[in-house]
Amino acid sequence: MDDLAALLDDARARLDGVPRVRLGRGREARRLARVFGGRPVVEPVASAWHLGVLLVGDEKLWATGDIVRAAEEVRRGYTAESQRVRASIRAMAFRGGFAEGEVCHIDWRELDVAAIARGGSADPLSWDAGRLLVAWSPAGFRTPLAAYLDERIRLAAGS
Repeated sequence: MDDLAALLDDARARLDGVPRVRLGRGREARRLARVFGGRPVVEPVASAWHLGVLLVGDEKLWATGDIVRAAEEVRRGYTAESQRVRASIRAMAFRGGFAEGEVCHIDWRELDVAAIARGGSADPLSWDAGRLLVAWSPAGFRTPLAAYLDERIRLAAGS
């Protein structure tokens, strides 16, 4: 039977020295800031290694959500509402402390590592015959987590 804690500990050790990305969470402007025109921001709340559909932190594990690059707000003539929304989120990340062009992970979900280790599942992780599997695509293609982590770590480390 796979040991999730051991797989994650091994991943963290192998990722030592590999750059991390930061996770952001939206926050309304503080009360005093609103008085002076403050606006919502996406502020950094954690850092992790991005391994495909997983974000591996020092002690936590998250499922990847959406990803944007922080950018200073500028007026643009977007024709699509979705483009306006993404531009707004990029600007919120910039105002929240992400550097221009820095990758910002949003809409991530924390996974309960202890519950999964006890045999539970949480998308994208599930069990099959004692092996942890990861669904690495929206179509649900599943592969053993150990092999998935190995491949993703090699890619992240550039080896």
